[in-house]
This record gives sequence, C-alpha cells and structure tokens, in this order.
Amino acid sequence: MNRKHALSEDERRLFRDSVADAKPLKTTKRPLRRPKLPPPKARFADVERRAVLEDSLKYDLHDADAFTGEDLWYARPGIQHALMRKLRRGQFSSRAELDLHGLRSEEARRTVMEFLQAAHERNLRCVRIIHGKGRGSGARGPVLKQKLAAWLQQRRDVLAFCSARPADGGSGALYVLLSRD
Repeated sequence: MNRKHALSEDERRLFRDSVADAKPLKTTKRPLRRPKLPPPKARFADVERRAVLEDSLKYDLHDADAFTGEDLWYARPGIQHALMRKLRRGQFSSRAELDLHGLRSEEARRTVMEFLQAAHERNLRCVRIIHGKGRGSGARGPVLKQKLAAWLQQRRDVLAFCSARPADGGSGALYVLLSRD
C-alpha cells in the first residue's frame, strides 16, 4: 500500500464503527456478467485472401499472354508456379520503383526502358512500376497499363510480372521479376 494513502489505526477503527450495523443485501439475482464474445475476426482480410486464392487457381500460369482484365500478369514459358505465386503474394522485395503518373505514352516507354536497364545493371531481382488505374483516361480506359504490359513482354530480361497487392498499389501497379544474367 502506498504510504501516502495509508490509514491510521484511528481511521480504521472509525470506519469499522460506522459500518458495524450494516448487513449484506439479500438478492436472488446473479451479478450481471457480460456474455463471452468470440474473438474479433478480420473479415476483410479473409475475403481478400480467398479472392487471391481463387484468382490464382482460376488461370493457367503457362499461358504466356497478359491477363487483360482488372489485374495483369505474365509469365515466360518455364516459369514455375511457385515462383509466380510468390511474386503475386508480394514476397519478393522490390528494390526500386518507378511511378508513371502524369507521363504520356512515349515518355513513359522511354522512362520504363531506362529504369529496367538500370535495374538490370544493378542486378535487381524485383521492381515495382506504378502505372495508375487510368481514371484520367476517360472512356479509353487505362492506356499506360495495357501498353506497359506489351512493353514488358518484349524484354528478354523480364521473366514475369503481375498486379501488385492492394497495399502496394493493387491493379494500378506491377511487380516485375527480372532475370539476373
């Protein structure tokens, strides 16, 4: 007990005398207890994990064309399923990133080629390219997104690419896996 709040013997006696006639209340009711609730569940994380799993099982990874829906992915023939799955999950550390927001097609193409050349020279394994979702493109849809997919497929040093996890830009960014030779 804290000495600052310690009761003297007189104070203790005074308290006992003042409550000497007190009698406990009789009650038939049980004390209120809160019902035991299950632990909280991260329901959106579960939904996202299920969607990624279903998505990864839906497409044949040996098909060398980019999936052109909301998400993009591409794998050169011979790329193992496990490697592509690891890339899709964001398990490769992106050592560099490039943001293409605000660039026109030709400027973006030149910038991407220079960026990939520099990444290859630095012997980087994985990079991230942010192309945006094309919301400013109007009815044409995401122009840079589709062009970027074509540009990446033409390069020999690009082994695979896929849309990033939501935390890293989702369908507005790509993880790009580069060869090391």
